Amino acid sequence: MATITLDHIGKSYTAGVDVIRDLTFDIRDGEFVVFVGPSGCGKSTVLRMIAGLETVTRGTLKIGERVVNDVQPKDRDIAMVFQSYALYPHMTVYDNIAFGLQIRKFPEADIKRRVQEAADTLGLNAFLDRKPKALSGGQRQRVALGRAIVRNPSVFLFDEPLSNLDAELRVHMRAELARLQRRLKTTTVYVTHDQVEAMTMGHRIAVLQPCGSDPKVGNLTQIGTPMEIYDTPANLFTAGFMGTPKMNLLKAKVSGDGHDVLFYGVRMPVPATLKEAALTYRGRDVILGIRPEHIGAAHEIDWESGCSVTGAIELLEPLGHEVIVHFQVQGQTVSGRLRSHQKLPSPGEPITLQVRTDAMHLFDPTTEKRLR
Repeated sequence: MATITLDHIGKSYTAGVDVIRDLTFDIRDGEFVVFVGPSGCGKSTVLRMIAGLETVTRGTLKIGERVVNDVQPKDRDIAMVFQSYALYPHMTVYDNIAFGLQIRKFPEADIKRRVQEAADTLGLNAFLDRKPKALSGGQRQRVALGRAIVRNPSVFLFDEPLSNLDAELRVHMRAELARLQRRLKTTTVYVTHDQVEAMTMGHRIAVLQPCGSDPKVGNLTQIGTPMEIYDTPANLFTAGFMGTPKMNLLKAKVSGDGHDVLFYGVRMPVPATLKEAALTYRGRDVILGIRPEHIGAAHEIDWESGCSVTGAIELLEPLGHEVIVHFQVQGQTVSGRLRSHQKLPSPGEPITLQVRTDAMHLFDPTTEKRLR
């Protein structure tokens, strides 16, 4: 068990070009933290620095109380599971799981006990004599997990381990990994671009973005529990990235008295939680954030709304249990959710949906920060 401390961590492959810039936060002992963000945001680079597979250009990296900037990967007491499984094709499942212990000269009886415990935990008892080519993708992933957990490390590192699996198996393995971490209580860092994985697995989520050329912009946009990230996104990047479909981010304006937000002639009353912020933005442009689940048909909504938005349907996405509807309002695309499949309008036809204004978010268009 161990904490992980990243203190002003930076990574550059070329002088003056940062991949990771000034990354600072702590991962608590036994915590499951997920790094999520788009391709190129540096999440795998951070994981590889923790593992020792990448050097740290600037800052201090600790595992427990020990600074590990210059410590070899084998001496960091970590176990890493890769996207590609990285199993030895000529070895049996037993030997793949046992290999790391064998090269560390563990007693044979200890190896056998640890492998058996891992096989029991992961449901691999029937496959110990098979080779990887005789296994399904999910079974291979379990073997890779088994190879990690037999070492009983202080830290687990996962680099997009489920991305090669089909959708159904990903859901199953997601739950299995979360249960395993809860049982073992091992500090875990998990990298994914899939926000559903992040929301359903992590104790906390660290949302990363590419740091770009502006030296004032770092990679970390927000860190918090899944619901903190979802309900109170700190900025436009987090608001637009977390959520499927993503939050509507619309150009709007605060009324002169600060009581309403104006969106193409529609007056949306400012909720009590944003009254003070709206008063300081009277008559100014803002970015209005509304999640699609807070825009719906009048006969289906379960909230009070005196506000509606009308536009021309652009696209319908039937998902079985609901329909995502995208419609144009004066050149801006707005997304909402319909619960019923009956008598759906066609693309090009007008639609009027109700807005849950007490769930709105407001962002500064210049700083891109959420108004509080």
